[in-house]
Amino acid sequence: MVTRTESAAATRRALLDAAAELLDGGGPDAVTLRAVGARAGLTRGAPYRHFPDKDSLLTTVATEALDRLADQVRTVCADPEASTADGLQRALAELVTLGRRQPHLYRLMFESPLGDPATVHAATLAGERAEAEFFTRIEDLVGPRKAPHFAALLLAGVHGITAMASSGHLTKDKWQVTADELVATLVSMIAREASSQGAR
Repeated sequence: MVTRTESAAATRRALLDAAAELLDGGGPDAVTLRAVGARAGLTRGAPYRHFPDKDSLLTTVATEALDRLADQVRTVCADPEASTADGLQRALAELVTLGRRQPHLYRLMFESPLGDPATVHAATLAGERAEAEFFTRIEDLVGPRKAPHFAALLLAGVHGITAMASSGHLTKDKWQVTADELVATLVSMIAREASSQGAR
């Protein structure tokens, strides 16, 4: 027999999945608590028993995505066959791929979280965790002294690459380069620059 706790967890999961699908399909404007409940096949009032408002629901979707991203970065960089630079490059490629495939979710992940205080706090922690995973790999590559400088440069560059790729402005025909190739170039440039400056 399903317990009340298990039923509530299943309902919450269905609501989050429905919200993520609506977000992918039409952006934040397509996500309303009523539409989420209908897509999940639940009663009209079901979303309100789990989320106080739309902002809290969307922020929870973003929180889960940030947690998944942190897990992906850790997994990719744990490959013993990959060098530090290769692991970082692959992790950043995951970020670019996410931005291209799910641009609405990507933007939501990197906006300031909204909603009730507990939801915002959870999102902040998830964002810090994902950022820390990237920062650790960058620190492994360039050393602790230069890590903040190069982390900011690298993540800003990758966000720019992702924005161009997801908007259709970064095409192979026009620029003779792919997003993944640009990420690889950026990582190798930073590694060389840090080495030349004696960052370690």
